[in-house]
Amino acid sequence: MPVVTMNEMIAALRSTVGKRGMSEEDLRALADYLMSFFGFETEAIDNNLDVADRDVFYMLEEEGLLTTRQEEVMIKKGKIWPIHYWILRVDRIKELAKPARAKAVVDAFAVYDDLPDDIWSRKLPAR
Repeated sequence: MPVVTMNEMIAALRSTVGKRGMSEEDLRALADYLMSFFGFETEAIDNNLDVADRDVFYMLEEEGLLTTRQEEVMIKKGKIWPIHYWILRVDRIKELAKPARAKAVVDAFAVYDDLPDDIWSRKLPAR
C-alpha cells in the first residue's frame, strides 16, 4: 500500500488550495492536521470527525484529494449500521506533488534558422 508523505501532502495542497492564496504556513498546518487523521493509513472513519473537521474534508474532497466510501455492517441487535470512510486519493496526491515540468518553448520561426543566407536574396530574371 503506497504511503503519502508529509512533503507530498504539502505539495498537493500547494497545487490546489495554495493557488487560492493560502500561505505556506497554513498549508503546512493543514497538511499536519489532515495527516493526523490518516497517519500511515489511507482511510479514516467519519465517526472520528466533528462538524468543523468534516467541513475541511468536504473542501478537500472538492479539490480531489479525498473521496468517500460507505459500508453497512450488521450489529448485535440485527440492525444494519452504515459506516462512512474518508479515503486519501493517493495517486492523485502523488501526481499533484510532482514538480511541474517546464514546458518546452516552441519557436515557430526556428525552421528559418537552418536556411542558408543566400536563400534570402532574390534575383529577378533579366529582361
